Amino acid sequence: MAEAKINGAPSPHPGNASRLGWLALLPLALFGLALHQLLSDAPPRVLDLAWFPSAGVDLRFLLDGLALQFVLLITGVGAMVMVYAGGYMAGMAQRERLFVLLFLFMLAMLGCVTSDNLVVTFLFWEMTSLTSFLLVGFKHEYTDARKSAQQALMVTFGGGLVLLAGVIMLGNIAGTLTISELIATAPAWRDDPRLGAAIGLLCVGAFTKSAQLPFHFWLPNAMAAPTPVSAYLHSATMVKLGVYLLARLDPAFDDLALWQQILVPVGAATAAWAMLLTLRERDLKRILAWSTVSALGTLVMLVGLPGEAAATAMGTFLLAHALYKAPLFFVAGNVDHCTGSRNIDHVTGLAPRMPWTAAAAALAAISMAGMPFSMGFVAKDLIDIAKEQGGALAWISYSSVFVNAITVAVAAVATIRVFFRRRGEEGVPGEIHEAHWTMLLPPLLIGSLGITLGLLPWLLDPLIGGTVSSTGPGGVFEGIEPAVTHFHAWTAIAIAAALGAVVFVFWDRLHRLIEQVLLRADPLSSIAWYRRMMAAIPALATALTPRLQNGRLTTAVLLILVSLLVLTIGALWLGGAVVVPDMGTPSLTVAGASLAMIAAAVGVCLVRDPFLMLLVSGFIGLSSALLFLFLAAPDLAFTQFAVEVAFVVVIAAVLLRMRRLGAGVGGDAPVLPRLLIAVAASVTMMLVLLGALDGPFDTALPDYFAQASYPEAHGRNVVNVILVDFRAVDTLGEISVVAIALLGLLPLLALLRRRQAGRTVTGRPGAHP
Repeated sequence: MAEAKINGAPSPHPGNASRLGWLALLPLALFGLALHQLLSDAPPRVLDLAWFPSAGVDLRFLLDGLALQFVLLITGVGAMVMVYAGGYMAGMAQRERLFVLLFLFMLAMLGCVTSDNLVVTFLFWEMTSLTSFLLVGFKHEYTDARKSAQQALMVTFGGGLVLLAGVIMLGNIAGTLTISELIATAPAWRDDPRLGAAIGLLCVGAFTKSAQLPFHFWLPNAMAAPTPVSAYLHSATMVKLGVYLLARLDPAFDDLALWQQILVPVGAATAAWAMLLTLRERDLKRILAWSTVSALGTLVMLVGLPGEAAATAMGTFLLAHALYKAPLFFVAGNVDHCTGSRNIDHVTGLAPRMPWTAAAAALAAISMAGMPFSMGFVAKDLIDIAKEQGGALAWISYSSVFVNAITVAVAAVATIRVFFRRRGEEGVPGEIHEAHWTMLLPPLLIGSLGITLGLLPWLLDPLIGGTVSSTGPGGVFEGIEPAVTHFHAWTAIAIAAALGAVVFVFWDRLHRLIEQVLLRADPLSSIAWYRRMMAAIPALATALTPRLQNGRLTTAVLLILVSLLVLTIGALWLGGAVVVPDMGTPSLTVAGASLAMIAAAVGVCLVRDPFLMLLVSGFIGLSSALLFLFLAAPDLAFTQFAVEVAFVVVIAAVLLRMRRLGAGVGGDAPVLPRLLIAVAASVTMMLVLLGALDGPFDTALPDYFAQASYPEAHGRNVVNVILVDFRAVDTLGEISVVAIALLGLLPLLALLRRRQAGRTVTGRPGAHP
């Protein structure tokens, strides 16, 4: 479906740009500051603010080489996105909301890539997922946009929770949550047996964000977002956040076999599989999206490869991809905006009527195809060197040939087929005009920069050198230009160009063939499993809700007890075996009070009448008050006695009233489950008490309250003073809860009163006045 239909694009005729485009000056100013930091060759900047020191969480921000490259991408591409959105969103409803969300996303990205604390990184990480959800679902009145936004949120937020588990585990292993400290102390804790699980959790979190197998499906579906969002989030910034996290942690894990065995195969497989899926698409933005997934796989593979050459290739390709993919998304947006379609079968031969857009597409496509004297050529040359030095497996090298060939074909489709091929005019409106200059300047400027840096790669030495020093401390960066003379680069690009030309010529035939093959495998695909999971959630809820939430108090109590038991037993198991402490010989009075409690507990199990059961249970409370008294806790004993008497009196009055009204109070749950849960609860509580009694007692709090009770609160009853003074806010909250519950019961009490009045008037049970 064309974006014009999903996102409500205006008519194909260009109009005036929105003044909101001037907001690009803010990210442009930040870009200037970051560029000044880069060119001044200043040491990394650190901002450290105490926030939550007891938990080891501080607002510590670090602007080193890797962070600086991402900041330049976020602000530079972000400024161009703001300019482009000013023209693209002109005349659209709620365009102000889009700009607000884009700025919030930019803030989250900047916080994430500069944070030096894993927990703070996670907070900004989830903020990017939330803003991405809102941006993808910008046109929430359309079903496609809502479903795509939900899918992106489910995958990235779910991965974020897994990432949080990995962050907590890694923090416990390393003894710190500060990333720089974690990397510096890595040799001291890398032998921990829990490290493998922590690495696995971190990788899952990164893979969901950067759309790696098997979580790759969400990114192309997110193309329901407006084009400025696709160009910013899904090509240049957010989807690279997983790559950033892996690169940030790479110095700590670079020489671990597990790290390499996870990242290299997953990245290489994602790159190859995603490129195969591009042949299945006819929508230009989805074709570009699948090629983005492939590029992300290549970046993940480069992070996993050892050596400084891999770090150099990763930093260079990271920049090159943004410099050709963002312009191509802008081009796709222009085509859709001006023709109302993105289908490559309908939009062809557009160059005479959209010459500037065609020029921007050509500049970006040259770099994407890796043609000589472009950033793409430099990056692919460095990738080949990294694979040779890193000892990549043979199948990875072979798959790279396939990936490069399809990449050339995709670049040709986005340029030659759409703009210069004179066939398939059906579906194109009769009058097509070029887009507004605000929609032409960003792709032309960014595309030209990709060619300029390809001609003068030495200009990137400060930027890539900083990235290499951050991802591999101690490594030697010799510059980019000497690597460009690598002999195999020309051979590789010649092979890729030849194979890519063949794929481009037979694109339609390959599309039909792959579509037929993949249709049979669709039930086993990741998206199919995701849809089954989403369909199973309401089905499972429909099946469980009548059983677990049937309105019966006994069922609710049983569920609460079972959940409490599971958590308590798990905590006891993790804490180790409980040692029975030596309590000595109890006094006669303590033993008598304990025996009375046991007898009352047995009596509660034997008595069937609810009123007698209440009285016997009250005897348990009175026995516990005696036990507190004999254990030298008179304040607690008196409080327990008062509460127990009040409770028994009130509940007894309620039971008697219900008996007069003929309301039943008996349990309706089976006896055996209640018996088993009761025995398990009693045994668990005994183990908890034994565990609490085992070991030395800390008397700091009892001594403090005993000494401060009278001088500070003017009360000698320590328990009352704690409740009323020391925990006054807690007590106020509890009183508020009781008061709200009473307000909720007032209608029920009024109903009972009306029924009683009806019986009095009519003499018939249940009658109403």
